[in-house]
Amino acid sequence: MRLYIIRHADPDYEHDTLTEDGHKEAQALAKRLASHGLDRIYCSPLGRAIDTARYTAELLGLEYNIEHWTKELWPELALMASPWGDIIATDVPGEVYRCENEMPTHENWHRCLAIKDYELQKVYEKLKADSDDFLKRQGYEREGGRYRCISPNEDQVAVFCHGGFGLTWLAHLLEIPVTLVWSGFWLPPSSVTTILFDQRSTDWAVPRCIGLSDVSHLYEARLPVKPSGIIANFW
Repeated sequence: MRLYIIRHADPDYEHDTLTEDGHKEAQALAKRLASHGLDRIYCSPLGRAIDTARYTAELLGLEYNIEHWTKELWPELALMASPWGDIIATDVPGEVYRCENEMPTHENWHRCLAIKDYELQKVYEKLKADSDDFLKRQGYEREGGRYRCISPNEDQVAVFCHGGFGLTWLAHLLEIPVTLVWSGFWLPPSSVTTILFDQRSTDWAVPRCIGLSDVSHLYEARLPVKPSGIIANFW
């Protein structure tokens, strides 16, 4: 199976939809995805993700299915009145998460979080459980850090979601400390990240990232990469 984690196109956050440029991005994305086809489309319940997915669904003649657990992690990861303002935890400056002499692991990453009385770990554990339930429905049941192939397939599955959510999900799939993923990677608007469920035996598959934040459809359409989600010095 190939899992495509797709961030929504350039957002109009105030109205929970897309900007004019965002609609152009979503159309270019749909053309790219239609070129090799999809088997199933899933989508966050938020308007900006739905408006992005709709172009692809219409072009391929598929329905999109809402997965409520894939919505952006706000207000769950909201940090109000933090030293950096009202932000989501995924936007905490990287120097905060990476200030320890010993780098975090996928098990103890939360120790470097500077904000007290924060239920970040509970939010992450819920996402992990929801992810495992979703992937079991796709034919892959998680056991430890690998997935048992209960119904192995070569399907192509797209999930239209959000930047912060997508990074957090990647951390779980790849077993990378989530704070390192937040501070070290970025998913541009309308980008496609491809996860192959790499099967080397009849019983097991392991998620392998074979493409991160691909925006080749924007270059083909001669559209710029928008900086949404980058706080400073993007250009």
